[in-house]
Amino acid sequence: MRLSAVFIRLVAFSVAGLVSVGAARTTVSVVEERSVQGVQETLINQGYLWANVLGDGLQVIIEGQAPTEAVRFRAISAAGGIVDASRVIDNMSVADSEKIAAPEFAIEILRNDSGVSLIGLIPASTDREDLADQIRDIADGQPVTDLLEVADYPTPDNWRRALNYGFRALEMLPRSKISVNADRVIVNAISDSPEEKHRLETALARNTPDDVALSIDISAPRPVISPFTVRFGIDEDGPMFDACAADTSEAVAAIIAAASDAGYTDQVNCTLALGAPSRRWGEAVALAIKAVGDLEGGTVTIADTDITYLAPMGTDPRKFDDVIGALENALPDAFAVIAELPVMPEAIPGGPPRFTATLSPEGEVQLRGRIPDELTNTVAENFAIAKFGQGNITMGTRVVDGLPSGWSVRVLAGIEALSELSNGSIVVEPDTLEIRGNTGNEVASADISRLLIEKLGQTADFDIDVTYVKQLDPIASLPTPEECIAQISSVTADRKITFDPSSADISAGAVPLIDDIADILKKCGDLRIQVAGFTDSQGREEMNQQLSQRRADAVLTALRARRVPVSTFESIGFGEENPIADNDTEDGREANRRIEFSLIVPEPIPEEETTLEAIAEESPLPTATPDEDATDEEEAPTEEPAEDAATE
Repeated sequence: MRLSAVFIRLVAFSVAGLVSVGAARTTVSVVEERSVQGVQETLINQGYLWANVLGDGLQVIIEGQAPTEAVRFRAISAAGGIVDASRVIDNMSVADSEKIAAPEFAIEILRNDSGVSLIGLIPASTDREDLADQIRDIADGQPVTDLLEVADYPTPDNWRRALNYGFRALEMLPRSKISVNADRVIVNAISDSPEEKHRLETALARNTPDDVALSIDISAPRPVISPFTVRFGIDEDGPMFDACAADTSEAVAAIIAAASDAGYTDQVNCTLALGAPSRRWGEAVALAIKAVGDLEGGTVTIADTDITYLAPMGTDPRKFDDVIGALENALPDAFAVIAELPVMPEAIPGGPPRFTATLSPEGEVQLRGRIPDELTNTVAENFAIAKFGQGNITMGTRVVDGLPSGWSVRVLAGIEALSELSNGSIVVEPDTLEIRGNTGNEVASADISRLLIEKLGQTADFDIDVTYVKQLDPIASLPTPEECIAQISSVTADRKITFDPSSADISAGAVPLIDDIADILKKCGDLRIQVAGFTDSQGREEMNQQLSQRRADAVLTALRARRVPVSTFESIGFGEENPIADNDTEDGREANRRIEFSLIVPEPIPEEETTLEAIAEESPLPTATPDEDATDEEEAPTEEPAEDAATE
């Protein structure tokens, strides 16, 4: 009985072992089949039709002839994304490179404020270290991202000349994209102004490489306008422009010529901008303006491809049809005309309803006139508060019934238009909206015109009479750097920044003066200013220098605490140097203990003439260096303060 039990157990273990082996082989077979199938499908989907996939247990073998070494590597990487990379066996070969056509060598170089990036393919014979040194010099400390690849093929004849020219262009253009290959160089860049654009184009046109095609496209910054708008009209006061935008200088010339023919004699401020809906924008606008001149009155609004013409009251219908018909047939494709011939309105008992809003130079706003309901009255008040501030609004409106459709929209649009002015008024009536006032924004008229077109539609009739006042312009009215220093000199003529004895702590009595200086500097914009500290000659020279430095730093810290932008300021302690009075007297020592404010005026450094760029005749580039004070009359300082404001 015991022998039978042992025998049964042995048989059971044997059967279990055979079943396990069979299951393992089946599992391996399934894994192998699925692995081979998955890898093969992946390679086919990625276009590697030349590859053949085999299985050997858990290993996947890839065979075939890859066209290049890079393709072979990508095929292995693709297979490694399906199965473990350690299971992939590479049995591929690479086609003979002599039978493959040489690739096109090209570099795309992008330079901006974040650094320089290079991507492309270069010959293996290129000196990578020399190339890297050139790019690092051009980048001037900014990051350089090198994504260049190398191929071992003969170098094209013009490659080196084209590449050198691309590097010269890159050095001149801090915001640019330069594409280089052996046959062409394409330069796309942004300049700071039209004058800078012309200078750069002239410099780049010099010493162009032979047998290399050159394309240069340098643009000055342009605003993006949407909708792209022109509004021209003729009324009893004569021709007028409310808004003018153009995409090219040729378009500006065409618009000006058409306006001149229509009787416009003032200067046309037509903004060169981005966003024109058609390359034939200037032609379409000129034709629309001509129609106004032919009818001797009315207003035309061109917003993108929609042209809306509002004829003057009493226009001859036959002449109206003739002019508008000619305009419709002459316009470029995509432009559409909507023309209206007004009908004399019926008389309204008591006169037409009216809403007015006035803005005083002090910022006080008064709203008066008719409002359709209490909800609109509340909305108008809250909207005015949001635009002009709490406490500046005086309500004198009156809720009445029977107002025209869309009256609420016209009221709110008028309030928003008023917010574009420094002072002025708006008058809202059923058929028109008038805006009068002063502004510090040169393009306020165009901005208001686009606003009203957007809110009221292109057929809206409105009259804009806005005057640009330079004194109201927050940029144009900024004092010059010299004027800022002069103002500081004025407030410090009878007062000093004083410190506690033998310390760098500003005394309590000097705090009001620091406040006044901070108020002046906040209105001056970004300036390079030196805050210099001086002491008398009592004590050791080294200690005096350290004390003067701490006091200059303390003034800079006090200004920073008052939210003065001091990132371009420099504090320096001169100690007992450059006395302005006799240190042998108490009054003299008191005068020598002082804080001085002065402009840091960099000395221009002329550019060196080079055979590559030949731009020595151009304006020298300014460099910024700290002020240094001359120690005697014969030694000139590196930089001289434009003016000094002496305080302690």
